[in-house]
Amino acid sequence: MVIGNKVSNFSSYSRTKFYFLIQKLRLGVAVRYMVFQLNPFWVQLVYFMAISLIGYFVLKLSNPRSSSPSWPPSDLDVFFTSVSATTVSSMSTVEMEVFSNFQLVIITVLMFLGGEVFVSVLQILFKLAYTSGNFPPAAEKNTDQYDNYCVEVDLVSCSHPIQNQFDHQAAENDGLKYNSTKFLAYIVLGYLLAVHILGFNSVFMYMSLVPSARRVLKTKNISLLTFSVFVIVSTFANCGFVPTNDNMIVFRSNSGLLWLLMPQVLLGNTLYPVSLRVVIWVLEKMMKRVELSYILREMDYEYLLSGWRCCLLGLTIGGFVLVQLMVFLAMEWNSLGLEGLSPYQKVVASLFQVMNSRHAGESIVDLSTIAPAILVIFIVMMYLPPSTTYLPTCDYKKKKKEATNSQNGKGRSILKSLMLSELSYLTIFIILVCITERESMKEDPINFSVLNITLEIISAYGNVGFSTGYSCGRQLKHDETCKDRWYGLVGRWSDGGKFVLILVMFFGRLKKFHFNGGQAWKLS
Repeated sequence: MVIGNKVSNFSSYSRTKFYFLIQKLRLGVAVRYMVFQLNPFWVQLVYFMAISLIGYFVLKLSNPRSSSPSWPPSDLDVFFTSVSATTVSSMSTVEMEVFSNFQLVIITVLMFLGGEVFVSVLQILFKLAYTSGNFPPAAEKNTDQYDNYCVEVDLVSCSHPIQNQFDHQAAENDGLKYNSTKFLAYIVLGYLLAVHILGFNSVFMYMSLVPSARRVLKTKNISLLTFSVFVIVSTFANCGFVPTNDNMIVFRSNSGLLWLLMPQVLLGNTLYPVSLRVVIWVLEKMMKRVELSYILREMDYEYLLSGWRCCLLGLTIGGFVLVQLMVFLAMEWNSLGLEGLSPYQKVVASLFQVMNSRHAGESIVDLSTIAPAILVIFIVMMYLPPSTTYLPTCDYKKKKKEATNSQNGKGRSILKSLMLSELSYLTIFIILVCITERESMKEDPINFSVLNITLEIISAYGNVGFSTGYSCGRQLKHDETCKDRWYGLVGRWSDGGKFVLILVMFFGRLKKFHFNGGQAWKLS
């Protein structure tokens, strides 16, 4: 019997050692270091740059839909388009109707991979992989394996009954955290797929049943299936790209389509924390799982806000939309952009326009024709991050965590003190563009006004996509060779200006990592 027990213990010990060896070899050393040890800022920067480069090569090697005077664009314009899709910015230097069906599919994939919700799913999966790589196999269920695990890591105190009980409790807590993280991954992934599937089906049915909407796609030779998938992915990711040159202007009278897209705008960005908490709360009431309770109360996930904070966030979003809607209707009711619409259509179209000003970037009017006061309001809305909450709130856990991090990271204080604020960086970017485009600003001051350039920069920073565009009719010195194109003002910039805007798009996509910059600067 003694020999049998020794053989059994040795076999269990060997299996445990083999398990840990497999865990260490499952991911390459370099990959594990990059994903789990490096600063998340650098990990995401490498991710977005890699996806952008892949998208650039695929778009460059594929053929457009038809021969066009604007194709082939320069390599910089193709890379610009790929970066714009990956960072969900929808800044454009090429007309959208030039792209073939295959190229539209590629842009759709880039927008999906760059969407905020999908990137957060990847973060949860990486965290799950790291946790599983450092978690003993079924420790809380198998005492023999747990004792062998203690022997392997040289935990002498495991033999002590009190310490053994404490370690078992710690293992159970780790198991709960691991299972809760897995649960959260399933919930967020299910949320992502459910909203996309419901949105696609609703848009596809609407476009199939409404003759006026279907006629637009037929005139522009755009596939109904491609359009439905493209628009839903773009709207949920808050990118703003639409397969038509004139964005959503051509659909401004289709109020039903606008109503279908407005929930996608909110569910994929500003209202995502609120809707996610509601989904988890409903599941917890229905399933009575301890993992769901742990997710609501203890899980460290940037989009899991407290119930009070979610209420404040929802009120803030509603307040922003209401204020913008009132100003827009007051100043644009009889404008050229809303001409020919019924009162009901004007209200719906205006609501759609102001709801897109935060991050989505789809538009039903030509922004160059609206009042400058509204453009200034849009600039402010585009600058604000999605989690902006007007009413004061205190999150004591977050403050405690930040205090702990500040104590543990004193070595980085010098580097942090050198960081500038968001407004400082944006001011630098605006100055750089004014330098690169100084000749155009002298010769064409209306198209290249400081307000239009500022709107372009803030739109790229907010990953929105709003632009006043370029009009040959606004030139002071009329050029006979000038032709109006359906792309943003950046399409008329020099290569230096376009490169600066590429940096702004990356900077804006990763802005959550440098919100606290500029604290070393005191103005009083």
